[in-house]
Amino acid sequence: MTSLKIPKHIAVIMDGNGRWAKERGLPRIRGHYEGVKRAEELVDTCLQLSVKYLTLFTFSTENWKRPKEEVRALFELFESYFKKRKEDLIKKGVRLKFIGRRDRLSKRLVQLMEELEEDSKECNKLTACIAIDYGGRDDILRAVKKAICAGLSDVDEITFSNLLDLGGLPDPDLLIRTGGEKRISNFLLWNLAYTELYFTETYWPDFDRAELLKAIEDYSRRVRKFGAVLQE
Repeated sequence: MTSLKIPKHIAVIMDGNGRWAKERGLPRIRGHYEGVKRAEELVDTCLQLSVKYLTLFTFSTENWKRPKEEVRALFELFESYFKKRKEDLIKKGVRLKFIGRRDRLSKRLVQLMEELEEDSKECNKLTACIAIDYGGRDDILRAVKKAICAGLSDVDEITFSNLLDLGGLPDPDLLIRTGGEKRISNFLLWNLAYTELYFTETYWPDFDRAELLKAIEDYSRRVRKFGAVLQE
């Protein structure tokens, strides 16, 4: 087996919940509930492997187009999960950070997100970034507006990166997308410039520790040059 090189930052597009449920004759929301279990398992595995940053794409700016009942159920699931698991996540050393727009979310959810960020800010074993109402293009546009509002006339890459939602955090080393699709779907467009991409047919509710290790094994075989030429 390839010697594992553990990515410092893993990003995940957790796709396939609805199809997983449909193939089993279950309502789509059941797939999302199973997906939450896999996300929690992923956090635990990342802690065990000493991954420092994990970014999860949970709800995109385009997901508002889904049926209203499904959207409502998703946000109820978010609230219920974080209320129940808050203390356990903090005890494990998980710092929570939420990225994306907040102006279209309920005041109750935004308040909960802010409390979670504040209460977990001293945790340092793993930073878990949860992307809710997030879109890569929207992230870049908001960063541009921040630069304009701040009166910045000469902006370099570092300055601009710090204005993005992941500002201050390293770019992902590895992006995993489950569910068989091979695209990044408007996720972290700036930050994924040199990220290694891994696509799997496995639906998210079936993406367990063994599947994560497969992705990391594949990543470990990659040669990352960042546009340079390796020295002989």
